[in-house]
Amino acid sequence: MSANNKRSRKIAFAVGAAVFSLGLGTMGLSLATIEGSPIPIPRLHGPGPKLVPMPDFAPIVAKYGNAVVKIDDSDTKVIGGNNGQNPFPNPFPKNSPFYHFFQNFPGTQPPEKEEEQALGSGFIISPNGYIVTAGHVVRGMHHIIVTLTNHRAYPAKVVGLSVRYDTALLKIDAHDLPTVQLGNAKDLQVGQWLLAIGMPFGFYNTVTQGVVSALDRSLPNDDEYIPFIQSDVPINPGNSGGPIFNMSGQVVGINDQIYTNDGGYMGLSFSIPINTAMRAVDAFLQHKKLQFGWLGVDVQAVTPQMAQALHLKEPVGALIASVQPGEPAAKAGLRSGDVIVTFDHQPVYNVGSLPPMVGDTRPGTTVPIGILRDGKAQTVHVVIGTMPQKMRHAQAHKTVDIHRLGLRVTTLDHAEQKILGIHHGVLVESVYPGPAAEIGIHEGMAIQQIAQQPVTSPEQCKELVQGLPAGQPISMLVRQGRQSLFVVIHLPKH
Repeated sequence: MSANNKRSRKIAFAVGAAVFSLGLGTMGLSLATIEGSPIPIPRLHGPGPKLVPMPDFAPIVAKYGNAVVKIDDSDTKVIGGNNGQNPFPNPFPKNSPFYHFFQNFPGTQPPEKEEEQALGSGFIISPNGYIVTAGHVVRGMHHIIVTLTNHRAYPAKVVGLSVRYDTALLKIDAHDLPTVQLGNAKDLQVGQWLLAIGMPFGFYNTVTQGVVSALDRSLPNDDEYIPFIQSDVPINPGNSGGPIFNMSGQVVGINDQIYTNDGGYMGLSFSIPINTAMRAVDAFLQHKKLQFGWLGVDVQAVTPQMAQALHLKEPVGALIASVQPGEPAAKAGLRSGDVIVTFDHQPVYNVGSLPPMVGDTRPGTTVPIGILRDGKAQTVHVVIGTMPQKMRHAQAHKTVDIHRLGLRVTTLDHAEQKILGIHHGVLVESVYPGPAAEIGIHEGMAIQQIAQQPVTSPEQCKELVQGLPAGQPISMLVRQGRQSLFVVIHLPKH
């Protein structure tokens, strides 16, 4: 068979398949009318009115695209020749006929210099040259250069930078610049369209779009005071610091980071809400110190097991593991074991949602905090303090055997209590196979509570443990250094 005939058969098959599909649809419609059919067959419907119109991003790009800038810094580093060292020098003198032959071998080249560029994006917020970007974009830059879309470049200086909010404010000597319009990130809803404009890999004014995937996202190993906006807007290296727009053309966030295994976009992008960033920017413009709200507590997640141990109906809120003496929470009467479920009338669904609420509260403000204590709801009014600039961390240093737990404990003296920042408890001196070892208790930890009862001495701790039921989840408050944590333990029979 010729190639043309083969091609004709393939086309014919495709057309036939299309006709067959149409016929099947028609048959499906008729089958749906058969009485007594054992399986109800859904009817096919024609195209209906669109529930969501397709967005057109062109007006946003046309109006605000010129207010997005490229931020970079040229710096030189030594490459080649093993970073300035030459482990395989040419064994022949320059006048030898073999010199040029060995000169081209790897490792025999002299060190070279290559320009390495740090790269990011930013956006102009005032006609006289104030620019907002992500803090990590300009940290470590020696000579910051801001380039506009008309390719005019300006040296920039850092007016202010907040590491905790990862936000920086720059200033260039320019006038009559295009600016963006700022929106309100608190008005965002999951599923709404977003538009990002930036300089990925240095490509000017690259536009990408997506939707809001989640709000108030806390990220592991990142500052807990940023309630990140999660989206599926494609973000790549160079987009950091650039704006993310809503459909009104307002900046609602700063592109900050991506979740990736290889350095490229993988469908998860995270942006700093513009409300959070502008808290820092306003402080920079007023030449004021940026202050964060402070409770003076350590909090942890409420797991299903922990909820059962604390007699809670469901695992929600932020569990207070410890309260620092003399701090706002302690003065208001909050204590370890309390579960914070609302802050200033806003629900606290999990432990990650509490720190941004506290940090964003102006120090000196009196805030109602809803808690569950022993399973009962209460409201405590707390005067929010100011976060200390430096928080010291100390480690506990290293006697009654408690066989039911599988450990040996000793008395905490006053010096150790002061180091740990607690007023009662016992120090774990050694651990052997048993329930305590299974949940990660180790020597050097302090035990503060068991079954919500304070532990005051090794003897009292042993007596308390002996009276607890077997096989049921029991809460235990332990402390390592300056951090306290509730754990759940199941005790065996005596």
